[in-house]
Amino acid sequence: MPSYDPENIFAKILRGEIPSHKIFEDEHTYAFMDIMPQADGHALVITKAGSRNLLDADPSVFAPLMATVQKVARAAQKAFGVEGVLIKQFNEADAGQTVYHLHVHVIPRPAGTLLKPHSGKMADHSLLAEHAGKYRAALAEA
Repeated sequence: MPSYDPENIFAKILRGEIPSHKIFEDEHTYAFMDIMPQADGHALVITKAGSRNLLDADPSVFAPLMATVQKVARAAQKAFGVEGVLIKQFNEADAGQTVYHLHVHVIPRPAGTLLKPHSGKMADHSLLAEHAGKYRAALAEA
């Protein structure tokens, strides 16, 4: 398997080299808005550890990563008024991984809605900022 590349876009976000719409951060994880959302509120949770994906990650990263995924998923329910939250995680290109830094997608799913394609078209940054604010407000109430 190829090794972890510390120049990937998520590593650059963690280092502050690329801006993001932050939702939550602790010593192990960072959550932010996906810039090509498949639905309103589509967020990403990443580990701060340098891991390509689940296959090469040290098992010690999973507990804090999944704790943050759960926290963000609960906030998604509240912030976007949904019961359903889709959790997705990809490993390597054949499975659909496009950024080679361990990350989990958290996508609020209103009943009966379809996901938009992950088209490569960026969402409006003011909308992403609004959605990140909804998450932060929901987390503050938790």
